[in-house]
Amino acid sequence: MRDAHGLRQSILAGERTVLDVARATLASIDERADLNAFLPVEAEPILERARELDESLARGAAEPGALFGVPVALKANLAYEGRELTCGSRILSGYRPPYTSTVVQRLLDAGALPIATTNMDEFAMGSSGENSAFAPTLNPWARDYTPGGSSSGSAASVSAGIVPLALGSDTGGSVRQPAALCGVTGFKPTFGRVSRYGLVAFGSSLDQVSPFANSVRDAELIANCISGADPMDSTCLEHAPIQPVERANLKGLRIGLPAEAFGDGLDASVRQKVEAAIEALCELGAERVPISLPHSEHAVATYYVVATAEASSNLARFDGVRFGARQEGDGSLAGMMGATRADGFGDEVKRRILLGTHVLSSGYYEAWYGRAQRVRRLIHDDYRRAFESCDVVICPTSPTPAFRLGERKADPVAMYLSDVLTVPASLAGLPALSIPCGTVSSDSGDANLPVGLQWIGPALGDESLLAAAKAFQSNTDFHLATPPLRREQAGA
Repeated sequence: MRDAHGLRQSILAGERTVLDVARATLASIDERADLNAFLPVEAEPILERARELDESLARGAAEPGALFGVPVALKANLAYEGRELTCGSRILSGYRPPYTSTVVQRLLDAGALPIATTNMDEFAMGSSGENSAFAPTLNPWARDYTPGGSSSGSAASVSAGIVPLALGSDTGGSVRQPAALCGVTGFKPTFGRVSRYGLVAFGSSLDQVSPFANSVRDAELIANCISGADPMDSTCLEHAPIQPVERANLKGLRIGLPAEAFGDGLDASVRQKVEAAIEALCELGAERVPISLPHSEHAVATYYVVATAEASSNLARFDGVRFGARQEGDGSLAGMMGATRADGFGDEVKRRILLGTHVLSSGYYEAWYGRAQRVRRLIHDDYRRAFESCDVVICPTSPTPAFRLGERKADPVAMYLSDVLTVPASLAGLPALSIPCGTVSSDSGDANLPVGLQWIGPALGDESLLAAAKAFQSNTDFHLATPPLRREQAGA
């Protein structure tokens, strides 16, 4: 189930029904339960939705939408009325929202078959999927390696072939990084081009609902369906939906290569694959342009000040009064709230709330948060100057291939550095995507692991960025590689 376009056409041609697709998807979730990509799935609402779509097609009730009958997995931080919304946390256990997020509603309007919900790092805080309260997701390429985070389940579900499309959220790289480590396409639109209404907030000035797919063409398809202005979200831009654009070739495309992204911290095998992909770009007519992003070295520190500050504010609402689980504590209001949070939040969420509260506190606000916002502006300006001489910035998505589960869990700083190459574009609010550019052998030689190539475009340049990456994929086959899990099942 790799191609959303092809799946839709087969349904419209009568080769299969949406109910057939729904049953096959649910069977795949069960067969690949060892990946822990999905949280408990309620099958009957999915089957009922499939029956309704089949009936509407048979009646000719309306023109089939662009995603008619296509299964789309949803990250567990997207509201879908009546479906459990946990954000990968025990503090929201049992909570069912009374409303549907804008992006999910737009999927429904496009005829999609939402499959809720995929595993994730708790409240989207993590880079490995290990911070989920419901055990980590495993990587379909090698089960003892991380699939990346925080959108671990969505990335793994597409990589394993369970669904052709999935939605995640990208705050500092939480879609692009797992896309790279799982060998799929992950696209983060310009901040504000996709509504955040119904997305449980982590960092409000950074969060962006973002799709996973097996190709840029499919990512473009779902981005078109979910993007566009929304009166329910004051940060959503008054722009039309992202439109598919075709580019015949890559001749004259100026690719900016930032020196800072190819420094000493880059794994040698990742460097080799990325440089080979850049060479392929040049053979297709692209032109190399050396650029510098001098303030990117401060991006990780800046991000973890800004994001944690916003998280400490956003997560204050989870107090045992209004949502989810409640612990009684000592019987007082303060005791109940303290006991609920102590029991419901995991270690990483607590760490970030404490850090965010500190940087916003009296006497520290200007020294930390105010300064971080000024550096954020400098990072934005670095990109603005870079795009005066190039059309797209190209660099690795992750400095290393997937690492073993547990390898960095005890070292938060090492874990945070996993996002060193994705965070700058997030701080600048720019469109960015990761596509596969080959595989490398693990250090122990026991697995082949994907490498991601990151493309970053100027603000609101989503269409041209996707068109260039789509042209690259039409002339290469990196994105056609599949994990051993899928090859084994194809031959079974």
